[in-house]
Amino acid sequence: MPKRIAFLGDYLPRLCGIASFTHDLCEAVARGAPDSECFVGAVNDRQEGYDYSARVRFELLEKDLDSYRRAADFLNFNNADVLCVQHEFGIYGGSAGSHLIALLKEVRMPVVTTLHTILCEPNSAQRRVMEQLLLHSDRVVVMSEKGAKILHEIYNVPDAKMNVIPHGILDLPFRDSSFYKPQFGVEGRQVLLTFGLIAPGKGIEHVIEALPGIVRRHPNAVYLVLGATHPHLLAHEGERYRLSLERLASDHGVKEHVIFYNRFVSPDDLKEFIGATDIYLTPYLNEAQVTSGTLSYVFGAGKAVVSTPYWHAQELLGEGRGVLVPFRNPGAIMEGVCGLLDDPERMEKIRSEAYAMGREMIWPAVGRRYLRVFQQACSDRKTSSRTAFAGWTLGSRPRELPPLRLDHIIRMSDGTGIFQHAIFNVPNFHEGYCTDDNARAYILSVQLDELGGRSVGENLEIQSNCYLAFLAAALDYTSGRFRNFMSHGRQWLEDAGSEDSHARALWALGIGSACSRNDGHRRLAAQLFERGFPAVADFSSPRSWSFTLMGIQEYQRRFPDEERTSKLRRALVEKLLELWKEYSTNNWPWFEASLTYDNARLCEALILSGQSMVHEEALAIGLKSLGWLTSVQKTPSGCFRPIGSDGFYYRDGARADFDQQPLEAQAMVSACHEAFRATGDTAWLLEARRAFEWFLGRNDLGLPLYDFNSGGCSDGLHKDRVNENQGAESTLAFHLALAQMHSAEHVIVLPSIHE
Repeated sequence: MPKRIAFLGDYLPRLCGIASFTHDLCEAVARGAPDSECFVGAVNDRQEGYDYSARVRFELLEKDLDSYRRAADFLNFNNADVLCVQHEFGIYGGSAGSHLIALLKEVRMPVVTTLHTILCEPNSAQRRVMEQLLLHSDRVVVMSEKGAKILHEIYNVPDAKMNVIPHGILDLPFRDSSFYKPQFGVEGRQVLLTFGLIAPGKGIEHVIEALPGIVRRHPNAVYLVLGATHPHLLAHEGERYRLSLERLASDHGVKEHVIFYNRFVSPDDLKEFIGATDIYLTPYLNEAQVTSGTLSYVFGAGKAVVSTPYWHAQELLGEGRGVLVPFRNPGAIMEGVCGLLDDPERMEKIRSEAYAMGREMIWPAVGRRYLRVFQQACSDRKTSSRTAFAGWTLGSRPRELPPLRLDHIIRMSDGTGIFQHAIFNVPNFHEGYCTDDNARAYILSVQLDELGGRSVGENLEIQSNCYLAFLAAALDYTSGRFRNFMSHGRQWLEDAGSEDSHARALWALGIGSACSRNDGHRRLAAQLFERGFPAVADFSSPRSWSFTLMGIQEYQRRFPDEERTSKLRRALVEKLLELWKEYSTNNWPWFEASLTYDNARLCEALILSGQSMVHEEALAIGLKSLGWLTSVQKTPSGCFRPIGSDGFYYRDGARADFDQQPLEAQAMVSACHEAFRATGDTAWLLEARRAFEWFLGRNDLGLPLYDFNSGGCSDGLHKDRVNENQGAESTLAFHLALAQMHSAEHVIVLPSIHE
């Protein structure tokens, strides 16, 4: 029996289902193994944390990658014998919750992971995280046979690695509901219940629409909606959904038959509410739900259930153990409820069978089964070195990335947008603003929001509105072209900007339309993108084609069937391929007769488009050209050396080595990460790391361009010095590269770049 058992997940008093589950599981295991020490690592979604009980021995901040590594250190130093992880994509930071992988790679004890959500059709980020999660877990626990089947068929997990253990439930006596009703003032009434955190996916509106028919046949029926609005929904929308349900009840004339109890109830109170229930309703809208804790609770308590046929409900309520009705069908809900209320004998039979089956689901029984899994995981682990520093060589751990410091970006920004240039680290008002830099700033704000949410800083979240507003103002709706340069006095200095600035705006707007968590931002970004992309058809700049392709890539994540953008993407890919065929040779595999600026973007655009379009030629040329570009941007000692802007590099001519620009390093970081995602070849991650370290001093002069004090980045590397001005383009290039490194590198341990 393991002596020190650690649990990781959300934890009470945080208000969410995972927090309740982690608490209940920890207590059940602790009671089942009184000689073992059980403790918890709690995941916080807010900086101040929560008022936890003594069970919580360490905390980590959801969006802070370093706190995951510190948590791994704590577990290793304290010699935990086994770690039980609660996994849900939404509770861990990073792309698709990837921060968790940084912890799992460094802990030295066996890991047992409980999967609360299993996706049949994960996106690429979700699949990568799930594959890493399964790789670093000694055993996985699922709560239904359907979950086990998906893991086996979609993720190739062997049956021997999986355990099916039902969701734990409260142990309630089998009593008639009339015993509990007087305390709630509903004696003599038929109580219908839905409980849990309230959100649109629950389908409560369909029950309210069914109530008029139910009340006509059973006038004493009352529908109790028990639970607080989901905290994340509350933060973004307030009580809009709950208020819409209240209006719906009034419009249907059933407001006297609906009770909202807007509270997150304690386990003791929940027992009483469940006890008073006659029929439980789960009208959820999504079939792809392998686990429902609320369904498990009420079913195991011996209550009749009417539910839509999501996966867990099909499994639990099959063979007559409940009533399944079609999705989004109030009429079927009405017939299902009335069919039970009309036939008390049938309802009593369903209750008895559910209660008998529920004895296997009560927390003491579930706790014992988890203990057996923990024992098995410990015995399966052949090597269990817990020396805290074992294997902590530079080659086996990802090197630390600089901390996020946005001071200089905020200093360079005002209510209009971000200034172009700086004198040292002071904004240069004289040079005004440009669309190029505000597009980059908006991309950064969206990416950091994905990575870090509010923890990246309130100021940047507020400032992102200004960056997007600048792009909206830059668009001339008559011509469909974006202007670029604006004076400090907010006067546009041209009728239309360069092709590249126009396309950079589209790139930023494509990202905003797909990735912003702000609904208004998404809608405005999509609208501006749709207004601006037709002009690109007449552009001649290969970089403008590439930026547009990257914008289309993001835009089509949200609008995959938009034919106009698909047509433009095909045309732009063909234009790049035509350039390749015209200029490339064995010794010069490139799209032009010169290497100039933002070179890696051409490769990146073809890699992204080649994957999305299943265009093998485009993907192959993107990878080949990027491979050559890495070879000519490397010193004999292995440093990244971008093509210098002081003359560039023309075929059959001498290359310029200096006036090296941060833009080139950032473009290389981004392109190499896309190449890794396309191929799985970790050599690309090494090239990305090589380019990123150029910012930190691994360059021709051995001087850092990033200023750890100000958060700014120097404008370039000259033959004998660093350009000390910290303009927007350079500073944004560094922070965009840093964000990409944070989102990608910790998912896999890299060999040493010096090998």
